[in-house]
Amino acid sequence: MAKPLIAQDVAARVPPGQILTDKFPVLSYGATPRFDPKTWDFKVVGLVEKPLRFSYQEFRALPQSREVADFHCVTTWSRLDNVWEGVRVADLIKLVKLSPEARYVIVHCDGDYTTNLPLNEFLDDDAMLAHRHDGRDLEPDHGFPLRLVVPKLYGWKSAKWVRALEFADIDRRGFWEVRGYHNHADPWTEERYSFQEDPED
Repeated sequence: MAKPLIAQDVAARVPPGQILTDKFPVLSYGATPRFDPKTWDFKVVGLVEKPLRFSYQEFRALPQSREVADFHCVTTWSRLDNVWEGVRVADLIKLVKLSPEARYVIVHCDGDYTTNLPLNEFLDDDAMLAHRHDGRDLEPDHGFPLRLVVPKLYGWKSAKWVRALEFADIDRRGFWEVRGYHNHADPWTEERYSFQEDPED
């Protein structure tokens, strides 16, 4: 049985400017992509010794894990204790030989969405490519068949409908990052908008 949350514990887990919710709001740009398991694939490209491609069945056959993590949206809601299931980034990366020059990952998604992450944060132990949430397959509007989950950063970095990872030596801002959102997105320091960035970064 889960241990009940007490107010002090909750407060320590909710970043500044956030409000708790039990709901899981849907926030997307554009239409929800259609999914066809016969044509869907997932690729690893860029600064790797050998590019990889997985069919849907091959990706689902990879080692599966479970992660309980909080989720913080830049629109000021937070949802605690989400149960994600899927492939840990740390497990996927065991199949990839990265070039020493790789410093960043550009996440490519259906709908022409992208986001960017420093390699060290992408490889964090709690980062996951998830297909299930709270005991059920993700809803299509929440990213099925595959979404990235990066709990330590605001939710737009947890990109939906992921199709490829591109490893790079130079950072390239993603969809929201070029539209005024912060390039890093740490909720604990409220890195919401690009005007907050250090000009020397």
